[in-house]
Formats: sequence, C-alpha cells, structure tokens
Amino acid sequence: MASNKPAPEAPSRFGSDFTTEYGTEQRTDFGAEFTTEFATDGFGETERAWEEWNPTEESVRPVRGRHRVVKQRNGLARSSTVLGVGVIAAVGAGGMATAQSKPPVSISLPDSLADNLPDAKSLPGVGALFSDESATDQAKSAAATAPLTSAGITTAEAEQGTTDAGEALRARILQQAEQQQNAADAEAKAAEEKAAAEKAAAEAKAQQDVAEAKVAAEKKKAEEEAKAKAEAARLAKLAASYAIPTSSYTITSTFGEAGSMWSSGYHTGLDFAAPTGTPIKAVHSGTIKSAGWSGSYGYRTVLELEDGTELWFCHQSSIDVSVGQKVTTGDTIGRVGATGNVTGPHLHLEVHTPDGTGIDPMTWLRDKGLTV
Repeated sequence: MASNKPAPEAPSRFGSDFTTEYGTEQRTDFGAEFTTEFATDGFGETERAWEEWNPTEESVRPVRGRHRVVKQRNGLARSSTVLGVGVIAAVGAGGMATAQSKPPVSISLPDSLADNLPDAKSLPGVGALFSDESATDQAKSAAATAPLTSAGITTAEAEQGTTDAGEALRARILQQAEQQQNAADAEAKAAEEKAAAEKAAAEAKAQQDVAEAKVAAEKKKAEEEAKAKAEAARLAKLAASYAIPTSSYTITSTFGEAGSMWSSGYHTGLDFAAPTGTPIKAVHSGTIKSAGWSGSYGYRTVLELEDGTELWFCHQSSIDVSVGQKVTTGDTIGRVGATGNVTGPHLHLEVHTPDGTGIDPMTWLRDKGLTV
C-alpha cells in the first residue's frame, strides 16, 4: 500500500549517501524471504509487518540513482545491506551490537546478503583490522609513527623495556665508558705484569752473571793454583836434576854491575865467595868442552849442556876433569881459588846461550828451580 509519508533519515552512523546508495536497489535482490525473516526473527517481534513505501519528489530530497527503501514500524529505515554492514562494523570496532532498548540477539544473514556485502577494508575504522601489510612493513610503520623520544632505541633495548631515547643514550655512553675503563685497566695491568717480568728477568740475569763471575773466578783461581802446582812440580823435578855450584858461599857481585875493575866495563857473571879449596860441582849433566888457563879468568872449566848452553867456572885453584869427559849433576869438577884477575877467593860463574850471548846466571839458576 503506497504512502506519501516522507522517508525517515538513515542512521547518522553511516550517512545519507550510504543509505541511499544501498537502500532500495539491494532490497529487490533478497526478496520477501529476507523481509519476513527480519520481521519475525531479526528483532524478536512477530507482529511487525513490512509495507512498501514509495517516496515522491515532493516528500524526499533528490538522491543519486534509483533506490527503493524499506520502512520499519519503529521509524528506522534500513536496507538489508545497511544492517549487514552495521553488524560487521559493530563487531570489528568493539565487538558487541545491541539494540537501543532490546537485549542482545543473534542475527543470521542469508548467503545472498553476505555475497553482496561491501569490502570491509573500505569501511571507516574496520579496514585497519584487515591490513595486507607484512610484519616488516607494519614494524616500519610503527617505527615511523613512534614518539620522538623512542628514536634511536635498539631492538635489544626495546626488548629490555627501554622507552626513553635519552636514557638509552646515557646507558650506552656509560657502558662505553665502562668498557674503555676496563680496557685501560687491562692495559695498565698488562704493562705492570710486563714490567714485573722484565724486572724479574733482569734480577735473574744479574744473579746469573754474579754466579757465572764467581764460577769464572773460582775456575781461574783453580787454574792458577794448578799452574803454580805444576810449576812447583816442574821446578822440583829440575831441582832434582840441577844443583848449586858450591856451598858455604856469599854472593858478592851480580850480573851487569858497572866498574873499572872489569875489562868490559861491567860484571859479566855471578860471584860466589867461598874459602879456597871449596869443591865446585857440575850444575847439570853435560860434557866438558874445555878445561885450563884462560887469562883474566884464571883456571876455567867450560861445561856444555845437551841444549848447547855453556857454563863457565872461573878462578879455580884446581881442575878435576878433562875435555870430553861426561859429568852428571853434582859431580866435582874443580876447587874454589883466586887465580886470574881477582881480589879474593871466589867462583865466578857465567852462563852463555848456544849463540854465545851471556845472560844473568842468577835468573837462569832460578828458572831451573834453584834458590840462590
């Protein structure tokens, strides 16, 4: 039954454009079955009835396109699409759809209605719940929209509950300072350990040097003692094979003394003053090279040793050997006298090397281990 009443305005939640766009056009697609279902079950009142209302040009303002709307008895005009979208919007926004004065009821929608519902992503406040963005993009978006104070906070810091960038920066600075201090402490400790090791090494080396010096000194001393002992043994052996030429003597003149009494201007031998007739002994084994008168030397005997050295025994009172005779150490070869150029009885002993050079007899005798 047609009516000339003006059409009630669509709910302000969706706006007039939305109502007029989805009001009449969609109703024809669902048919009377949907109308009856909502009349009896949708709002819980079986006595409600739908009546067709055809607005006229005088009763409604101009709208886009051709639309047919349905009128409810309570004065609220909704199309089936508006109801479906309202349910989705209510559930997405907070979850619970209620009537103004009625208890919550369950609403079931036919498949034909669900197939013609608008895309939920296009609805205000609902599309954000069905985002196609990946987790990475959402994280980037969240970081981009994060407050300024959280900028610069690392993921690890965020997981630890850090939200203030200033505190995070302060913590990092303190951590870096602590790390630098620890590194400096470790370096100083390493330097101290190195210095201690070098000092210990130097002390050990000094002790080693002292020990080595002590060992070297002891070795040198032992060597010197061994050498002295060997020399003493050598001299003892020589002393056994060499002998002082006379006994009960006094040294009156030594080798090299200067004076006018000697024709050469200096004394060429060693004088043993002793009483006349005191025996003269062979100093070492050898061969008598000459025996007889020799001018200012008086009676002289020349004994040639195996190495070619010649011993001259001068101013003798008598000669007890002959030329070519072999004598041994200690054999008597003559007697002390005062023949030749003398001032008193004594034995004048000279030593000549194989080349004929005269040397100090006292030094030579001492080299043979004899004490004069």
